[in-house]
Amino acid sequence: MKPVRSTGDMMTWYTGKPCSPVTDHSHINFCVVDSTWEATEAYQIDRHANVAAWAKNDHLGFDVYYVYGGVVLKYRPDFLIKLTNGTTLVLEVKGQDSPQNREKRRALDEWVQAVNQHGGFGQWAWDASYDPADVLDVLAKHAG
Repeated sequence: MKPVRSTGDMMTWYTGKPCSPVTDHSHINFCVVDSTWEATEAYQIDRHANVAAWAKNDHLGFDVYYVYGGVVLKYRPDFLIKLTNGTTLVLEVKGQDSPQNREKRRALDEWVQAVNQHGGFGQWAWDASYDPADVLDVLAKHAG
């Protein structure tokens, strides 16, 4: 297992899930989508002026571990986005909130703080999109 990986390390794989070919700013040729909402956000991310590169976090191996109900679980955020200002934004698409989702975000916040304190992986940020209409505001917030 490699502790530091790149989207360039992806192996060829096949899926039965719906895929979207909106990848002008991603070197991964298709975006696997779990919902039409994710497809809409992928489209907006790919065309946003402040996005240098992005990838749907599918088969990348980027997981954040968290504890919920006394059990260690894995959380896989939806998108990794490299903004033109150099920040890497971890974006979660979330329609409904719950105590478990709040714990996932707490763990992601802790992970982002740790990687930023380390200093060797650039500047990272995270956010959540709760509506397809808010992704442009989320991107603008972190690109500024």
